[in-house]
Amino acid sequence: MPDKTRNSEKDPFSRAFAEAAAAAERGETPVGAVIARDGEIIAAAGNRVVADHDPTAHAEILAIRAAAKTLGNERLNGCDLYVTLEPCAMCAAAVSFARLRRLYFSAADPKGGAVEHGPRFFAQPTCHHSPEVYGGIRESESSAMLRNFFKGLR
Repeated sequence: MPDKTRNSEKDPFSRAFAEAAAAAERGETPVGAVIARDGEIIAAAGNRVVADHDPTAHAEILAIRAAAKTLGNERLNGCDLYVTLEPCAMCAAAVSFARLRRLYFSAADPKGGAVEHGPRFFAQPTCHHSPEVYGGIRESESSAMLRNFFKGLR
């Protein structure tokens, strides 16, 4: 990603990182997600598990819900998801059911991830739809944010 767009309001990853930072400020695990289509951000969210008392309120799920509502369709054809952490199995399933075109994520999650780790959801024969997947984008930035957050809890 070119440096000139990295801090742009229209850059999906910059917005995802802003959502992650806002989540951390609320005491949530700092994960942010953005859904974009044709270069336009359609939805953005940060984790709200604690605030909503909802174990499904992951950033990806919230962004998918918002995008589906905005577009008036449960299928997000032509949309891409940008997220600061490798999605878990629940979020990977939602990505599949939403028919997202591409998944871009920052930090790998060897413990809870389900895309390149764990069940490798999109490689399963029962997976309905597999997006194109691109991981490791701004990985060190996301890893540092997560490390600092959890260090502060100890």
